[in-house]
Amino acid sequence: MDNIVAVAAAILYVLAIATIVPGLVQQTGIRVKTVFISAAGALVFHGWLLSDLIFATSGQNLSMLNVASLVGFIISLTMSLAMIKTRLWFLLPVIYGFSAMNLLAAALLPGTFITHLENEPALLIHISIALFAYSTLSIGALYSLQLVWLDRKLKTKKALAINPNLPPLMMVERQLFKIILVGNILLTGTLLTGFMFVRDMFAQGQAHKGILSFIAWIVYSILLWGHYQRGWRGRKATWFAVVGAMILTLAYFGSRFVREVILH
Repeated sequence: MDNIVAVAAAILYVLAIATIVPGLVQQTGIRVKTVFISAAGALVFHGWLLSDLIFATSGQNLSMLNVASLVGFIISLTMSLAMIKTRLWFLLPVIYGFSAMNLLAAALLPGTFITHLENEPALLIHISIALFAYSTLSIGALYSLQLVWLDRKLKTKKALAINPNLPPLMMVERQLFKIILVGNILLTGTLLTGFMFVRDMFAQGQAHKGILSFIAWIVYSILLWGHYQRGWRGRKATWFAVVGAMILTLAYFGSRFVREVILH
């Protein structure tokens, strides 16, 4: 049953992508209702699948693929809601494609990492904040890449400014730093709750998560300081945003990948 739900969600994600891409390439109108309905259906099936995969009878199965699929769901849901007011057409095919691949992998390549968060509500708070921090800062990395792409196309005089499906460059830049700011606040909350609620946070086998997360926090803090105090923007901001997201990915998934995939 899970495989059927995963395939149904993936098909709906692909339908949304197929509706968006021609409008970006040909600079024609995009059928917003079709995209929204397809994405909504995909998210319903995606959420249904996650509930089956994560909430096992013996606890919560937070395997690497399940967590990655959950991150994809959070990002897809957030950006689908933002689509109502903002032109996100350039990013949505990437996001929906990522979500489709992740949920198919989670359904077809099941893993096991059972936890018991019902007995540790404080740890649940920490994990929830961490997931939202990572999702928000991943969106920030995507925004930064979009910013560089738009800037490059405008400088090469590709006349993208008249494409009705692409957002204005300055609007993307403003949104980028708002997203980074919110994400860094959530990352701060992740670190604080980790110190308060996670036992042996810097014990052997666990230290890399806290250390890498703190390094990412420093990277994002420097970026925000540089932007608001020194006017950093463009490629410099993109490098900081992407490097910060890569460090967080190593922190959240690095050791899990080794244990669940390489050493499985």
